Amino acid sequence: MAAWRSWAALRLCATVVLLDMVVCKGFVEDLDESFKENRNDDIWLVDFYAPWCGHCKKLEPIWNEVGLEMKSIGSPVKVGKMDATSYSSIASEFGVRGYPTIKLLKGDLAYNYRGPRTKDDIIEFAHRVSGALIRPLPSQQMFEHMQKRHRVFFVYIGGESPLKEKYIDAASELIVYTYFFSASEEVVPEYVTLKEMPAVLVFKDETYFVYDEYEDGDLSAWINRERFQNYLAMDGFLLYELGDTGKLVALAVIDEKNTSVEHARLKSIIQEVARDYRDLFHRDFQFGHMDGNDYINTLLMDELTVPTVVVLNTSNQQYFLLDRQIKNVEDLVQFINNILDGTVEAQGGDSILQRLKRIVFDAKSTIVSIFKSSPLMGCFLFGLPLGVISIMCYGIYTADTDGGYIEERYEVSKSENENQEQIEESKEQQEPSSGESVVPTVQEPKDVLEKKKD
Repeated sequence: MAAWRSWAALRLCATVVLLDMVVCKGFVEDLDESFKENRNDDIWLVDFYAPWCGHCKKLEPIWNEVGLEMKSIGSPVKVGKMDATSYSSIASEFGVRGYPTIKLLKGDLAYNYRGPRTKDDIIEFAHRVSGALIRPLPSQQMFEHMQKRHRVFFVYIGGESPLKEKYIDAASELIVYTYFFSASEEVVPEYVTLKEMPAVLVFKDETYFVYDEYEDGDLSAWINRERFQNYLAMDGFLLYELGDTGKLVALAVIDEKNTSVEHARLKSIIQEVARDYRDLFHRDFQFGHMDGNDYINTLLMDELTVPTVVVLNTSNQQYFLLDRQIKNVEDLVQFINNILDGTVEAQGGDSILQRLKRIVFDAKSTIVSIFKSSPLMGCFLFGLPLGVISIMCYGIYTADTDGGYIEERYEVSKSENENQEQIEESKEQQEPSSGESVVPTVQEPKDVLEKKKD
């Protein structure tokens, strides 16, 4: 009886899960060639996938949850998916070059999603891009609400101006990453001090920074640099994104599972410098910590001791290491200042020699990882080509030997021909001149010769 109940409960759970999957899939539309003509009528969030792609299969349940959530909150954005291998011409028209590719299509505009493939991040992207490019903040209450809701956002303060036109252009390019607002001077919080109007500000880390065209250069480049919080928990994706900012990244490389004092101490030192020295370093440095050294090892092409502090230049793969352990905040500040004034030599880089070293390192790492994960597979993958190469080398060697034998025979035949020609020439020299009579030599019979001998 108990076994029957367990089986019934298991069957009920399986049925519920199956129904949930069916319901979720019902809010994601399968798109075909007609989508090209009808897409301008709505705003679409589309997943371009390939049936054989492993990452696409991993995204599928998340994508179904996105469709269900967008429908339940009444979003105007429709969620769909398209097999890019079956409708390759449409996928190419939208610039799809890899799988999966997530795009929000709004009129004639197409926005690429480049963030983490989680439900909340994808939905946040859809809300941000599908709305107004620049959202107005009509009151201080609305301003305070945006500060609580968003960790980083940009605000244009003032009326019509050339700066506002640049701000709109930057927003159209970078709306995929962050929010853009506009407000009047009366709406701005009292703690904000503005030297001149109009102005562009970024609010983050419980403070704000004002754009200065003389010090910060191009507005779009400044927004791209400042769209991150000053301190972040880093991963490979974030480091890749930070490569476009031009900032150096000061990292505490630690093991979060390790409870020793040294790991926590280095992390707290980085956090304190990021907080207390942000006015001094925020234009040039990004701060954070990373759990584990696997990703860093691939960048440095070396085994990095954990815990430690490393400064990365992700735009050109250079890095800076101190020859001793960081002791305190002042020690780290001195190290950063030495990097800025050029007294600390950069290591690594993207020179031709470094690129060749990276190719060798990546090949070695790949081979080692294959043999560690599956020794039999490694033996098959690398033993088979080596066997084929050995057979080819043996064949080439034997072919050379036969060729040498034939060449030797040819040389012998050639020397014999030359000797024969010399003999014929000597005979011709011994022949009498044309005026003398030629008496033919007649060979006597054998019995006559024997009688003469007797």
